[in-house]
Amino acid sequence: MSRTFAYCRVSTTEQITENQVLAIRNAGYEIEDSRVVTETVSGSTVAMERQAFSQLVNVRMEAGDRLIVLKLDRLGRDNIDVQSTVDALIANGIEVVCLDLPVANLSSSEGRLMLQMMGAFAEFERNRIRERTQEGLQRAKAEGKTLGRPKATDTTAKVQECKAGGLSQSKVAAELGLSLATVKRHWNK
Repeated sequence: MSRTFAYCRVSTTEQITENQVLAIRNAGYEIEDSRVVTETVSGSTVAMERQAFSQLVNVRMEAGDRLIVLKLDRLGRDNIDVQSTVDALIANGIEVVCLDLPVANLSSSEGRLMLQMMGAFAEFERNRIRERTQEGLQRAKAEGKTLGRPKATDTTAKVQECKAGGLSQSKVAAELGLSLATVKRHWNK
């Protein structure tokens, strides 16, 4: 007997997974509440290192089951991690369905092709971003711009100037747009 599970993930505690669950159910998948797994964890965390996902895959699911995700990025943001996760699920006999793709069933040959093509485009885009970033840094250097964090001595001088003006640490923090901890670090230098 095949069982269907849903995996819904959000990155921050301000976000909720209810919309993902609703969208999956509206797509026609009747999933028991006990088989809906939700998690609040960054998409950059490797899928199998996420507590709820790992528990779902390694303990609850078995061959013949189906895993539904609303969007591919719910599995992860790193292409290599997403592909290896999908490969591992398929190798264990688990059907993987992603509702935001033209071919929803990633376990099918068409779905595998779709995943590989998306991975190639994602890698191409990452490389282009890296190239544009390097070009921008080179241009900024050529224009004589100082790159990186401001020197702490600048902060120390500004804090000391405000201190000499009679401002309290909290007023210096507000005035300079710094955290109180940063002001305290530079207060007695």
